[in-house]
Amino acid sequence: MRWSPFALVALLKQSQAALRFGCGTVTIQRLDPVVQSNVSPSAHLHQVVGGNAFSPNMTGDIGNQGTCTTCTFSEDFSNYWTAVLFFKHTNGSYKRVKIMENDALPAGINGGMTIYYTQQDFNSNGNKKITAFPPGFRMTVGSPTQGKDGLTKHKGLRFTCLDTKSTRFPEIDDFPKKPCKGGLMTEHHFPSCWDGKNLDSPDHQAHMYDTQPTGFAAGGACPSSHPVRVPQLAYETLWDTAEFKDMWPKDGSNPFVFSYGDQEGHAYGTHADYMFGWKGDALQRAMDSSCMFNACENGKPLKSQSVAQMNACKAKEFVNEDHEGWLKALPGMTA
Repeated sequence: MRWSPFALVALLKQSQAALRFGCGTVTIQRLDPVVQSNVSPSAHLHQVVGGNAFSPNMTGDIGNQGTCTTCTFSEDFSNYWTAVLFFKHTNGSYKRVKIMENDALPAGINGGMTIYYTQQDFNSNGNKKITAFPPGFRMTVGSPTQGKDGLTKHKGLRFTCLDTKSTRFPEIDDFPKKPCKGGLMTEHHFPSCWDGKNLDSPDHQAHMYDTQPTGFAAGGACPSSHPVRVPQLAYETLWDTAEFKDMWPKDGSNPFVFSYGDQEGHAYGTHADYMFGWKGDALQRAMDSSCMFNACENGKPLKSQSVAQMNACKAKEFVNEDHEGWLKALPGMTA
């Protein structure tokens, strides 16, 4: 996020209901209960955070399923997931890139992502009613089959070449062309206008509409077809690409590839999935409050838990598959 110290001061004075919190990795496996429900294994590997009820087929109120969550807020049993990043060696083998915690979050979180639920924008909060997602709600953003035009149309799918974990700009629409000293950050911003009727749609996107010109920015009014303003949901994932800084191809070509197997070497197919799972009215209480980031913890108004409790939570392994070390092919792909 591109905040100057002056902008942050203004943000704290004006904004309401902005959640930013960490969720550790609950599982890394080939499952996708939104796009490939009841399929095990799914087509490609995902890194998943949130509630431990994650499984090939998930229906009903996810907030009432599972026994733990890897998220800071212990009332959040939602699941959030993205494709996994791999390094492709010049010899044709692959190695999964490790995930780092954001330095704005408590230290020691096991991989995972930084999750945001914010108001319409960071400048005129309080003048729009933000409606929490209902039980059973799910959506996706991006697609592993989209071309460059997909990223051009949706400004919320971006990458940042990190100098340090605090770097937040510039945002670019493809993999960096050179090694990044502090790693790579992937960013996924979801649309924030809902049709108010459908918990999902055949393509998992048509029930939503995007009015954001870019990631964290003032959004336009929701259209009559999608009149309900829901929280602006966003993920940030930090990948420890620095491990491979001395292995870049001599021709300077990009050596990273997502788990869906984009062999052209670009990142246009970046995508993310979301399945709502907050308990009761917890998210609505947060959106109706004036709390900001970690000030929302410890019952003000949301219950929170320790990093040790977050890291102790794990989902069941349904796919017995090795994705550690150097691999001859991406999981689910042929060499």
